[in-house]
Amino acid sequence: MHSSCGEPADDTGAGLSVWPVALAWLTQFLVGTDLFVVAPLMPHIAASFGVSAAGTGLLVTAFSIAYVVASPVAGWICDRRDRATVLVAALVLFSAANIGTALAPGFGVLLVARVVAGLAAAATGPTVYALVSTRARPQARAQVLAVVGSGLLTALWVGAPAGSLLGRYVGWQAAFVILAAGTFLLAFPHALVWRTPPGTPGASAVPRRDRRPDTAVAVSAVAVTALWSFSVYSLYTFLALALHSDDRATAVTWLLVVYGIGAVVGGQAGGRFADRANPVRITRSALALTAVLEAAVALAFPATWALACALALFAPAAYAFFPAQQRHLIDTFPERATAMLSWNNSALFVGLSLAGAVGGQIVHALGYPVLLYIGAAVALPACLLARGLRESG
Repeated sequence: MHSSCGEPADDTGAGLSVWPVALAWLTQFLVGTDLFVVAPLMPHIAASFGVSAAGTGLLVTAFSIAYVVASPVAGWICDRRDRATVLVAALVLFSAANIGTALAPGFGVLLVARVVAGLAAAATGPTVYALVSTRARPQARAQVLAVVGSGLLTALWVGAPAGSLLGRYVGWQAAFVILAAGTFLLAFPHALVWRTPPGTPGASAVPRRDRRPDTAVAVSAVAVTALWSFSVYSLYTFLALALHSDDRATAVTWLLVVYGIGAVVGGQAGGRFADRANPVRITRSALALTAVLEAAVALAFPATWALACALALFAPAAYAFFPAQQRHLIDTFPERATAMLSWNNSALFVGLSLAGAVGGQIVHALGYPVLLYIGAAVALPACLLARGLRESG
């Protein structure tokens, strides 16, 4: 393969050189770290501004609401403007928001900075996914999406703990300064690497067999993602809390590593299978396995090693869903790819937010295993709803 400049380039086998895929991965890693690092830094932030730990939870809520609201709008804009230009502008805004977070003189300004960060993040992830997917070869599209998406999953178990250590030994502001510098520097290569000349192989590989699919199909598809997200993140969000309450705090770190590695492996496997089979069938299978294995985690919870084994099975099965779902959306909505990926990400955040809001009450009243059984039950209608989606390929 040759680059757009005519020079040889290492090929990923997906119609893209290693460089743009690595750049997209790093972007997802930094944005994901910014998202996940707030939770472990909450005690330090609360001490700095003299607010309660519960009050600092508004930082996560503000970011999430801004993301959910802005993501569809950002997707609509990206499908009508140059995606690379929108991505660069979003990264610069994201960097400025993180500087604002680090230098905020009061909690109100900090809250506003997190809202701006959520608005900027809403335009980064879906745009990155759309850029790589439209340049990937059709037979490797989901695999490339899975590789890029693994940056977000890696942030879950590498970036956030690293940021937490910075907060403990250097100060929580340092984490956001580093993230601001990283995302600002990434804007420059992004401004160059996506300037693919018309007609370059892989630049317009998305199929165009159905230009205006029914809106009901779109709603059903993203509803599946919201249900999946509730099921998965009801388990993840309260796992550490449940282990602490059960006097197993020492097991939290390595169990989260097991979970994180399993999620990355599952995403890669889901992408590969979705490129070789029908992506809708992969989403159905992943949802069915999610339901069964989440119930298995509930049963295994009292014994740490049994829990580790159950998590090692659950995470790959659950996270195989997402790249297959993304490929299905891109194949079905080729001319609105960024918009649909944006709606899909919004649905993910809706499910995640509902899991956090409802899950805490359930854990407090009925216990963590009961929440897992409810999460497993929610995955079942998601599986049934996915059965109604049209298969492509």
